Amino acid sequence: MARRPFTELSSSWAQRPRGWLTTRRRTATERSVVAGEAAAEAARQAAHAPAHEGEDTPRFPTPGDPRAAAFFDLDNTVMQGAAIFHLGRGLYKRKFVTTRELLRFAWQQTYFRLAGAEHAGHMADARDSALSIVRGHRVSELTTIGEEIYDEYMAHRIWPGTRALAQAHLDAGQRVWLVTAAPVETATIVARRLGLTGALGTVAESVGGVYTGRLVGEPLHGPAKALAVRALAEAEDLDLSRCAAYSDSANDIPLLSLVGHPYAINPDAQLRAHAREMGWRLRDYRTGRKAVRIGVPAAAGAGAVVGGAAAALAAHRRRR
Repeated sequence: MARRPFTELSSSWAQRPRGWLTTRRRTATERSVVAGEAAAEAARQAAHAPAHEGEDTPRFPTPGDPRAAAFFDLDNTVMQGAAIFHLGRGLYKRKFVTTRELLRFAWQQTYFRLAGAEHAGHMADARDSALSIVRGHRVSELTTIGEEIYDEYMAHRIWPGTRALAQAHLDAGQRVWLVTAAPVETATIVARRLGLTGALGTVAESVGGVYTGRLVGEPLHGPAKALAVRALAEAEDLDLSRCAAYSDSANDIPLLSLVGHPYAINPDAQLRAHAREMGWRLRDYRTGRKAVRIGVPAAAGAGAVVGGAAAALAAHRRRR
C-alpha cells in the first residue's frame, strides 16, 4: 500500500477538530495515546518511504523471525548525550534561535535537571517555548539543518557497542527502530544514517510543510514510548514477547517491560537497580569520569528542537 509523505501525515492530523489538540481538555494518558499513535504512523511511513565491538554475542536476536524487532532509545543509549542538546548547539550556531529564546529554554532545562521531576506546569512551559521557536519554519528547513548538525555533533558520538547490537538485529533480518522524545525529523536522520529501519519520535504538527507551533499529542516520553511501540507492533504484526528494547533511563521502564528481551544500556542508577531485580541484561559502554559526565539524565519531555541551551550559551561566551 502506498504511503503518504510525512508532511501530508502532519496535515491530516491538523485537520482533526481543534478540541482534539487542546491539551487542557485531554488527560495525560489520552495525550500519550495520541503521541504514541502519531509517532508509530510517522515511523511506518518513513520506514516504507524511499531511502534518501568486543561484546559477548547476545542471546537475542533470533535469526529469521519476521515477528521480532528491536527498539532503541537514542539519548545515552545509542548516542552519547542528548539529541536535543546537540540540535540546540547547531541551531544556536546558525542563529536559528535568539539569545532570549535560548535563555528561557535554558532555565527550563536546568529546572528539570536540578528538580529531577516533571511538574506539569513546567512541562507545558518548556513545550510551548520550544514549539514557538519552530513555529512558521518549514519542515524541510529543519531537516536540512538537522543533516548538517548530525555530521557536526552526532556522528562521532554513536556508541560502537550499541551500534553493534543494532547491527546484530539487522543481520538477523529484523527491523530496528529508534524510540525517542527527540523530534521525529531528527530521529529519522539518525536512523537513516545508521541504516536502521526508522524512528519513532515526537511529532510536531505541520500544515503545508510549515510548523504550526503545536504538538500532535505530547512529547514521546515515558509511557508514551511504550504506547507508540505497541501501536507500531500492532500495525506491523510484531510479537512483542519476541522483541527487544534497549534504554539507559528508568523513564523507559514501561517500554522495557513491554518486550520479551529488555536490555539496560549505560543505565542510570534507578534503571540499574530495577534491571538487576528483574534479571534484565545490562551493558555499559562508559568508563571512568566519562561515565559520570554523560550518565546524568538528559532533560526529558520538551519534545521540540532546543535543548542543552545553557551549555550552548556558555560555550558561545567562552569563544567571545
